Amino acid sequence: MLRIARRSLLRSSISPSPSLIPRRHNSILSFSEDVELFRDVVRRFNTDLVQPNVSAMDAAEQIPASLVSALFDTGLMAVETPEEYGGAGASFTAAVAIVEELAKCDPSVAVLNDVHNTLVNTCVRKWGSDYIKQTYLPQLATSKLGAFALSEPSAGSDAFALKTRARKLPDGDFVLNGGKMWITNGGEAEIFVVFANAEPEIGYRGITAFVVEKDWGVKVVKKEHKLGIRASSTAVLALDDVHVPAKNVLGHYGKGYKIAIECLNEGRIGIAAQMAGIAQGAFDRAVSYVYRDRKQFGKFVGEFQGMQFQIAQVATEIEAARLMLYNAAAIKDAGGEFVTEAAMAKLYASQVAERAASKAIEWMGGVGFTREESVEKFYRDAKIGAIYEGTSNIQLQTIAKLIQKKYAN
Repeated sequence: MLRIARRSLLRSSISPSPSLIPRRHNSILSFSEDVELFRDVVRRFNTDLVQPNVSAMDAAEQIPASLVSALFDTGLMAVETPEEYGGAGASFTAAVAIVEELAKCDPSVAVLNDVHNTLVNTCVRKWGSDYIKQTYLPQLATSKLGAFALSEPSAGSDAFALKTRARKLPDGDFVLNGGKMWITNGGEAEIFVVFANAEPEIGYRGITAFVVEKDWGVKVVKKEHKLGIRASSTAVLALDDVHVPAKNVLGHYGKGYKIAIECLNEGRIGIAAQMAGIAQGAFDRAVSYVYRDRKQFGKFVGEFQGMQFQIAQVATEIEAARLMLYNAAAIKDAGGEFVTEAAMAKLYASQVAERAASKAIEWMGGVGFTREESVEKFYRDAKIGAIYEGTSNIQLQTIAKLIQKKYAN
């Protein structure tokens, strides 16, 4: 993996960029050489390729194809994929560390990377047949963006109330009909993990997952215009008589619900990483401003005790969010049960992201409220954390159920 990451770094024209956060040795938040290498790659990627384009991407509501290609070229789109399929063969912790670093600069780029890595690649890698892995993992590693197509107008928090149907043909192939909503990467994706019900009469047990190529007839009906993460495409998809070969069933027939649940549990850690990155990005910009640029009554505003207490409080919350994030990732990497920790990390990090971004605007005063600075964008981008991949209420419900199971038996 190090060989691949170093090669990716060398072939990119990315120049060094210092981090505002020094590495901390002998800390729970000190990382392996592999993970630190990826973090360095992303910091340089942000400085050279993302930061100069953040405002333009937000205004255009689009991530340029050239930037998506650069993510592939830099080795950031197949983090856990084994080397034999063109990936880095790295850990889940490395994947979420990349998301966190990207989110410090632009959360839209972070979620594009996150969905591709922690949802699509994971589904194909864990449940794909040899044919599916050999066919699609190399494409997902090098050039083709993936999307996770589960949500529908009536299937959001109630994720398994799917209306999309999969009709089985006599030869074993399937025809998909229906629509999907809120699909991240939907506007640019070429490979989709699609969930459809092949036997609605038996409820969720009929849900089956498929790997579907866009060219087979997946249509982008529209791209949503959003409050935040505007550059990330969120699309409505139409599936009209989309023919899918039997060999493109992911996992086993009727086991799509299990695949969705397991992937979303992992995905929640990725969203926690995105939210932690938003919180840190807003904090870094605003605290630098109050100690270096903004003066009132003859001194920097960061020197006033009222401001210092607020800064200390937010810094503490960000530290706690990151500890929860990487604890959940470590448990997952070790093969342990991480559902509670993932839900807690996602819930808390999304709350901290909103508070940190809101405070950052206040600390910067009028300029923080304008689009001249990035903090108002962090504020808009943070709101989605309480909504996607399970709302905050769904996270609370998950945590509460698991607590009840622990203490009631």
